[in-house]
Amino acid sequence: MAEALVTPEEVRILARERKAVILAHNYQRAEVQAVADVVGDSLELARRAAAVDAEVIVLAGVRFMAESAAILAPGKTVLLPRPDAGCPMADMITAAQLAEWKAENPGVPVVMYVNSSAEVKALTDVCCTSANAVEVVRSLGVPRVLFGPDRNLGQWIAGQVPDVEVTVWNGCCPIHDRVSLEMVREAKVAHPGAPVIAHPECRPEVSAEADAVLSTSQMIRWAQKAGEPEVIVVTEGGLLTGLAKAVPDTRFIGIIPAMICPNMKLTGLEDVRNALRDLTGQVVVPGEVASAARASLERMTAIG
Repeated sequence: MAEALVTPEEVRILARERKAVILAHNYQRAEVQAVADVVGDSLELARRAAAVDAEVIVLAGVRFMAESAAILAPGKTVLLPRPDAGCPMADMITAAQLAEWKAENPGVPVVMYVNSSAEVKALTDVCCTSANAVEVVRSLGVPRVLFGPDRNLGQWIAGQVPDVEVTVWNGCCPIHDRVSLEMVREAKVAHPGAPVIAHPECRPEVSAEADAVLSTSQMIRWAQKAGEPEVIVVTEGGLLTGLAKAVPDTRFIGIIPAMICPNMKLTGLEDVRNALRDLTGQVVVPGEVASAARASLERMTAIG
């Protein structure tokens, strides 16, 4: 006999029984966002993980996010409902590669995007998210930084902080990087007058075409203030759920073909239920790695 469908009420009851908090990224499926205690970008989720009064943290996202939660909330049980939910960008730089890069550039501070492994964070001076990357680089007060793994975000930062030389690693988000200038211009022709908001993980020419370059949570706040009838959104399609909820009178238009991250869409309601019910998918970061990585993450959460 087929198992009955999982209901949001079942998930919420289990969360209460487990004294758990459910943190979901803005790119998660709509049904997962609907049962979460907090839906946000990487910076918001990291800050909430560090501050929550809960015994269990269910991180509906990808592995680097769960690792960050485990690092920032020692003593808590952190669950990743789909342990196979990874991040291709995070895999584009390893700790060994970063160690070699640092050795080739002695004394140059390393700013690493939060979309990276715990081992990479452990070799990093300060992490950042797309929401506070510019502020993080400015805060260092140095003439040059090494930035990775996202070349597009790094190049966008360089344009915002022209007095700092930003040397970038050659990584990217495949979902954002595949968006071309032509795709954005086609959307503008189809929706004349609609402003474009884009994520800084997009290619430089796409960011240059946008009316605003923003993190996912910044996009929601921008839309709430703008009051536009239509907005073209250049980021992973899961954000359209949060935008429509926050600003129901605005029509949000995604890029064609749709920007869908298969890793972000792995987690379903049943996965969240199973993790809570069985306490599966626990993420544990080794002590030495966690201790070194915590410093870079705590510097990140304190800025911006």
